[in-house]
Amino acid sequence: MRRLCALFLLVFCPQVFAAELVVYSARNEQLIQPLFERYEKETGTRIKFLTDKEAPLLARLQAEGRNTPADILITVDAGNLWQAANLGLLKPLDSRVLAENIPAHLRDPLNRWYGLSVRARTIVYASDRVKPAELSTYEALAEPKWRGRLCLRTAKKVYNQSLVAMLIEQHGEARAEAIVRGWVANLAADPFASDNEVMDAIAAGRCDLGLVNTYYFGRLLRDKPQLKLALFWPNQGEGERGVHVNVSGAGVIVHSRRAQAAQAFLEWLSAGEAQAQFAAANLEFPANPKVAPDPAVAAWGSFRQNPINVFRAGSRQADATRLMDRAGYK
Repeated sequence: MRRLCALFLLVFCPQVFAAELVVYSARNEQLIQPLFERYEKETGTRIKFLTDKEAPLLARLQAEGRNTPADILITVDAGNLWQAANLGLLKPLDSRVLAENIPAHLRDPLNRWYGLSVRARTIVYASDRVKPAELSTYEALAEPKWRGRLCLRTAKKVYNQSLVAMLIEQHGEARAEAIVRGWVANLAADPFASDNEVMDAIAAGRCDLGLVNTYYFGRLLRDKPQLKLALFWPNQGEGERGVHVNVSGAGVIVHSRRAQAAQAFLEWLSAGEAQAQFAAANLEFPANPKVAPDPAVAAWGSFRQNPINVFRAGSRQADATRLMDRAGYK
C-alpha cells in the first residue's frame, strides 16, 4: 500500500515528490542516512547525498553554480548557514509549515534556511569540586574566583565564534571583549582542540569547568557514566538572556531543479517523528517545540533559550574572530 501511495503522489503531485533529491551535508552520514531511507519508504523519493566539511561544500556549490546537482544543503551552526545564504547559495522559501514548526529565532529572517535541531553551548563542571550555587552566567566565568580553573576549546572553532558573536550582539564589543579577556585570564591550560578534550581535562582535575555543546556531554557520559561531570544552564535569572543555543539546519539550493520537492522534504523534517529522529540521532533538542526531546536529552532538565536570532552568530562572526584575537583567545 505504501508503494502505491508513493506512486500516486509521484503521478499526481510530481513537483512535490520528485523521484530523487540530492543533498550536500556537513552532518555526518550516520546521522542522516536513516532519515533519508525513511523518507524514501514513506514517499518513494530516493535521496542521494554527499558529505564533507562545511567549507569544501560551500566552495563546491560556488564552483558548480547553475550546474549543481544539489537540491538541499544541510550543515551545522548558524554561522555556516548564514555564510551559505550570504554567498547567494540558498533560495528563499514560502512555507507556512516551516514558519509554524520552526521558531523565528531559529531560522533565517529571509527564510533561506531553517534550524532543524538545537544544540546548547553551556557550562560543564566537576560535580565533586564545584557547587551549582557557585555558577550563574557566561559573563561570571570572567570573575577572578575562577582564576586557573577554566578550560576552553580553541577560538578557531565556529561554536565559540558564534557564542562570542552573540555576546557582542547582547553587550556591545567593549563589554564582550572584557568578558573574553576575563575568560583568557582564568584559563588553567591552553585552549583545547575539541569539546571532548575540555571535558577530559575537567575529569582529570586539570580544571574545574568549561563550555561545551550538550551533545558532546551526552556522548561522553553515555560511554563513561562514572565521570563526575554535570551541566549547568547559565543566564536563567530575571533579566538575563538565557542559554546560548545554535542549530543544525538546512536550506534549498538556489539552483535546485526540484525546489518544490526539496521544500517538501524540509517540511517533513520539521515535524513529527522525523523531527524527533533528526534531533535524537545526535542527542540534540528538536527545533520544533511541539516535538519532545529524546529521554536522555530531556533528563538534563529544561532551560530558557537566548531569544536573539541565531543568524546573528553569522553576521557578527568576523567581529567575534577579531575580538577573540585582540583578547588573546587563541
